[in-house]
Amino acid sequence: MKRVFLFVLDSCGAGAMPDSEAFGDVGVNTLRSCAASQKLQIPNLISYGLGNIQGLEFLGTVKEPAGAYGKLAELSMGKDTIIGHWEIAGIISPEPMPTYPNGFPDEVLEPFKKATGREILANAPWSGTEVIQKYGDEHVKTGALIVYTSADSVFQVAAHEEVVPLEKLYEYCAAARKLLKGKHGVGRVIARPFTGRSGAYKRTPNRHDYSLEPPEKTVLDAVKEAGMDSIAVGKIHDIFAGKGITEHVYNTSNANGMEHAMHYAESEFTGLCFINLVDFDMLYGHRRDPDGYALALNEFDQFLPKFMEQLHEDDVVIITADHGCDPAYTATTDHTREYVPLLILGEKVKPKDLGVLNGFHNIAATVAELLQVDYETSGRSLAGEIL
Repeated sequence: MKRVFLFVLDSCGAGAMPDSEAFGDVGVNTLRSCAASQKLQIPNLISYGLGNIQGLEFLGTVKEPAGAYGKLAELSMGKDTIIGHWEIAGIISPEPMPTYPNGFPDEVLEPFKKATGREILANAPWSGTEVIQKYGDEHVKTGALIVYTSADSVFQVAAHEEVVPLEKLYEYCAAARKLLKGKHGVGRVIARPFTGRSGAYKRTPNRHDYSLEPPEKTVLDAVKEAGMDSIAVGKIHDIFAGKGITEHVYNTSNANGMEHAMHYAESEFTGLCFINLVDFDMLYGHRRDPDGYALALNEFDQFLPKFMEQLHEDDVVIITADHGCDPAYTATTDHTREYVPLLILGEKVKPKDLGVLNGFHNIAATVAELLQVDYETSGRSLAGEIL
């Protein structure tokens, strides 16, 4: 194979994992919640076998799926973006990344205050939109930084763009990334700029993530070392801290990410194009909006046949997710511990039920064999079964 396109439909879970209750998630199923919406219309994904995946029959099955299909169980101890993507790329994380349900301790905050010369507001788990309404006025008045977290392993810094210029906010977050190592090695430090006036503060698109570097070699590194292209679309570059990537472009929306994917399909390259579509998670999963999530799936479904038309006969498309974020689960607004779907498509891919597979890292092994690059992983390549 010459090119592999790997789509991550961010948070598109395929039902509760056996250990989901240990993560605080009971009876969760992102796709089932979307199917309950009257808005959902995904005939193309169903034709490829999405509804034939074990446990997703409620979507509707077809007698002759056009792709290989299955679902993957996460082996890493987490349900967040970083751990999920790292596992897709070949790294199992046996320990969860640190989280801070009671806020960050002084041993984290004091060095950060010293590095920035500013005081701290909030310091607790917060909704990003709510925390700026709560503390925005005090921040504007004093210049103190709004520091908060969530259920994920994140250290988030919010600041008004007229109070703390973007470059200065990015400088502060880069300093935090250097400080947050070892036992306090959070998955991401996130710059969260906002604008507006009292009572009407709004976050801007100028968010920037500073991720922990992957602790081991990933399949992205293997592709790059083989002299091939390793292209990152969307937040993939930030998730891997730029490691193993030869070219990257950010998305402003799912639609923009699909435009980028189409551009690369129409261009000439050899290697991997790794695409994250985050609106599923950011706009609809966390905000518990099943109808919005369903409409976003419809948008991807309508894009898919047009995209497939641009591919070469030896291209392969892999569609999966990194965790769940059930838009109908009201116990929390956090990610949910779920299986993820797996669809593998292409002119040379034969239809096959791949069943339930242990580990997202089977994708890394499959990509490595498809592109014939040297990469050691405990994942099992599916290339021989699907071609």
